[in-house]
Amino acid sequence: MRFLLSILLVLAGATASIAADTGTVQSVAVLRLQNRVVHVFRVPAQGYAPRERAVAAQARLDQAMQDDGPGEVSVREAPDGRLLVVDDEAVFLVAPGDEDRLAGETYDEAVEGTRERLAAALKVAAETRSLRAWLVALALAALATVAYVALVWGVMRVRRTISVRIALRVRAGVKRLHIAGVTVLDPSLFRQTIARLVGFVAWALVLVATYVWIAFVLGRVAYTRPWAEQLQGALFDTLTLIGQAVAGAIPGLVIVVVIVLATRGVLQVAGAFLSRVERGHFALGWLDADTARPTRRLVTIVVSVFALAMAYPYLPGSHTDAFKGLSVLVGLMVSIGASGLVGQAASGLILMYSRAIRVGEFARIGDVEGTVTDLGAFVTRLRTGKGEEVVVPNALVMGQITRNYSRTSGGVGFTLSTSVTIGYDAPWRQVHAMLLEAAKRTRGILADPPPRVVQTALSDFYVEYLLIAHAGPDAPRQRAEVLSELHGHIQDVFNEYDVQIMSPHYLGDPPKPVLVPPSRRYAPPASRPGDPEV
Repeated sequence: MRFLLSILLVLAGATASIAADTGTVQSVAVLRLQNRVVHVFRVPAQGYAPRERAVAAQARLDQAMQDDGPGEVSVREAPDGRLLVVDDEAVFLVAPGDEDRLAGETYDEAVEGTRERLAAALKVAAETRSLRAWLVALALAALATVAYVALVWGVMRVRRTISVRIALRVRAGVKRLHIAGVTVLDPSLFRQTIARLVGFVAWALVLVATYVWIAFVLGRVAYTRPWAEQLQGALFDTLTLIGQAVAGAIPGLVIVVVIVLATRGVLQVAGAFLSRVERGHFALGWLDADTARPTRRLVTIVVSVFALAMAYPYLPGSHTDAFKGLSVLVGLMVSIGASGLVGQAASGLILMYSRAIRVGEFARIGDVEGTVTDLGAFVTRLRTGKGEEVVVPNALVMGQITRNYSRTSGGVGFTLSTSVTIGYDAPWRQVHAMLLEAAKRTRGILADPPPRVVQTALSDFYVEYLLIAHAGPDAPRQRAEVLSELHGHIQDVFNEYDVQIMSPHYLGDPPKPVLVPPSRRYAPPASRPGDPEV
């Protein structure tokens, strides 16, 4: 029996190991028993260094465990300190100065702590010498292993079934989500996402089960029980830390929710007020239907930024260095990458508040002319008479000369102009009348204000006449067609009155007038209005 117990003690590491703490003073020695720290010798006592005290304590502990006593630990007063006694046999002395003064430990606390640790270590040593305890530990470890394997197998078995069922339900709901008869979301993407999410949850359960299983099995063996206690303590500390963090973040989150609700209420009130201004119900000085839309954007941005600044200190983790560093990084990225966007937005606000152009007006920006269909924060959209939509950045609009053809007509329709050059042999009054007649025949040109003709130049060979007319509110969408029809009527009228158009240059009188006779005005493939199409 003694031989068997000796083998078990060797396998379990029953003999205490003495380790010097290299991170502190070299004279400090640690006494371990059953993989547990029993006492730390920090000062010399009775003429022995800490290491010598530890060696002597080790020898007396080995003798006390071999005596097969009950292992009762008590404290006895001594001249140089207090003796730790095991079954009426003194094993080592706890001297004044062995306490951890840096941690605020007192001498009495050090003695009591050493007594408790020694009693626990002796209890574990007795357990390692019990064959019944080993058999019970092995049986419990085997049962825990079987339960662990069954749990892992079951989780992996049902993972696919659960993911398929959830994916089918979500896929059916996604298919019912339509906008204008088109499925908004891709069902296959949701299936892959749900499968990955279920797989992540399954592997998380497996990892937790593995952690618990390892801690349980290690806790069944006396020698490895301290490791199990460390694992359980780490898990408990982590869960406690998470719980404390969640509990500590709740008041801040409540304040953040209050700020968000207040911000939403302010934006709703301001939006309702500015919407009435935008619809033209009333105007307040500079705030009218044109400036209400950009003002609403500015109010939304200012109030949102102010709310974010107010809520930022109450966000969980906002005071940590990682959160601050991430905020600085995001701010730097935004400031560098969004400098062009900020310039475009500033140009858009200037355009809106300066009222240079409005939606529905006909304007020319650089080489592009058309009806303004949208005046956004970053771009301006124009629709030309050729069926094109031109997108012009607002910064480019601010840097170009803009001609507004609708402002002179009160914002209704637009101004239309074209020029012709006629020789000096044609009476200018006749030319004026013919141009006005051509404008009168053109659909979409308004009679009020009436068209007018001005002579813009007296060149060497001809006179330049400019016809200025105003088109109706429906004409901007067909400006190219209106201008084309006007040019056609000008040619018809001048041919009817036998007046030559001398554009682009006049060098001399031709042998005969350059005119189109009435018989050829509808030459094939053209057809007269009302004739059946071939």
